[in-house]
Amino acid sequence: MYMNDNEKIWLATGSERVYLEPSMANRHGLIAGATGTGKTVTLKVIAESFSEMGVPTFIADIKGDVSGMCNEGCENKHIRRSIDTMGIENFTYTPYPVRFFDVYAQQGHPVRTTITDMGPVLLARLLGLNETQSGVLRIIFRIADDKGLLLLDLKDLRSMVQHVGDHANEYKLQYGNVSAQTVGTIQRALLALEDEGGDIFFGEPALDISDWFDWDEDGRGVMNILECQTLFQHPLLYGTFLLWMLSELYEMLPEAGDLDKPKIAFFFDEAHLLFNDAPKALLEKVEQVVRLIRSKGVSVWFITQNPSDIPESVLSQIGNRVQHALRAYTPNEQKALRYAAKSFRVNPDFDTETVLQELATGEALVSVLDPKGVPGIVQRANILPPRSSMSAASEQEIRQAIFVSPLRDKYSEVVDRESAYELISEQREAEEKERAEAEAKAQAEKEAAEKAKQKEKEQKAKAAKKPSKAARKTTAILSKTASSTANTIGRELGKSIIRGLFGTWKK
Repeated sequence: MYMNDNEKIWLATGSERVYLEPSMANRHGLIAGATGTGKTVTLKVIAESFSEMGVPTFIADIKGDVSGMCNEGCENKHIRRSIDTMGIENFTYTPYPVRFFDVYAQQGHPVRTTITDMGPVLLARLLGLNETQSGVLRIIFRIADDKGLLLLDLKDLRSMVQHVGDHANEYKLQYGNVSAQTVGTIQRALLALEDEGGDIFFGEPALDISDWFDWDEDGRGVMNILECQTLFQHPLLYGTFLLWMLSELYEMLPEAGDLDKPKIAFFFDEAHLLFNDAPKALLEKVEQVVRLIRSKGVSVWFITQNPSDIPESVLSQIGNRVQHALRAYTPNEQKALRYAAKSFRVNPDFDTETVLQELATGEALVSVLDPKGVPGIVQRANILPPRSSMSAASEQEIRQAIFVSPLRDKYSEVVDRESAYELISEQREAEEKERAEAEAKAQAEKEAAEKAKQKEKEQKAKAAKKPSKAARKTTAILSKTASSTANTIGRELGKSIIRGLFGTWKK
């Protein structure tokens, strides 16, 4: 256990031991340094110490090498040298209680949230919407809330977007204008999000962050590891999820004041993804959450290559810093180096900027807060070795951890309860049925009218063909006269022919 009699975390050793005050851990921390300089080892050592103190942790595992914390470590010459040179007594290798989570449900319990829980602000960022499109998305959420339509998964939101687009004129006066073009843009963005795995990420059962507050039978805090190797390939989804998680945690936890240790600690690898391309309003929200969440007993640790990756407004909230070596070959890298050096309280024994380029792997410049919250003078020190495995866990070991987890049954099966999609579909079917019935009725009435019109026309035509009594009498007289005349002409014609014939014969 990396703690002395005063319950401090023994973090590193230089000219003297460097301790992290548990009561100051909720002032957050930064672990920075170039690739391969030892950031992951530092993360493990701090997380292991928190676990042993009974503090649960959440770790975003970008490279997959944190998963080995479920296994005990093994001896090698580097660890043995550290143990001997630092004077670590009773050092033992040990596994830690670990639970695995995965947005894509491949290497851990599924991580889901609902569209409603994510909210229009973070979702607009995730979809890459501009200000106008974001405003329309807020209108869509507001209409859904007012009508009691639950937005749980992507099909709910897509149905809601289509519904608002189809009834835009009805909502215009109360909520504002919604153009067909904007609706189309949002729908295309939702299709792109679905292709990135949004259909898996959004849904139920939603992640209950309170499940991360758990301990093993020895009282050690459980390590909740989020597998991010696939998620990392979709940085916008990764960053948005982490921002949502911090916001959700802030809303969930009550005010705690000053505690002797954090309630939970979070480690965010590749932390710059939280802030890349984030609008000012969102950065302000992140700054607010980071600043206020410490009063809820939460310790947040950002892991990145350079402190300049973190906005100054957020960096100013960080009290504990572990800076591994930096490389400075380009003008921008040299500028970043100077920036990092100036963030430490000066140690008169060495030049901080020079030492930053000389640090060996596993060595770092460390500055932590004292019990009164005052930043300590920067120390050049070697980070202690971790007690868990340095290697990644195998797929079989991860599957076994998932199988024995008490959360397996809670999150394994997808739940698809009645929500906006079903209710809007029912409404659309009812409207279509009503429209079809109205069209059928109108068609029947039209056909009946045409049939009546045709009958009337036929009757008029028939009436026009039937002669009057006087006409019939005249017709009869004319017919009789015509018949008599025809008979006379017939007889005369007959005589003529006979005569003619006889006459011919007479000739």
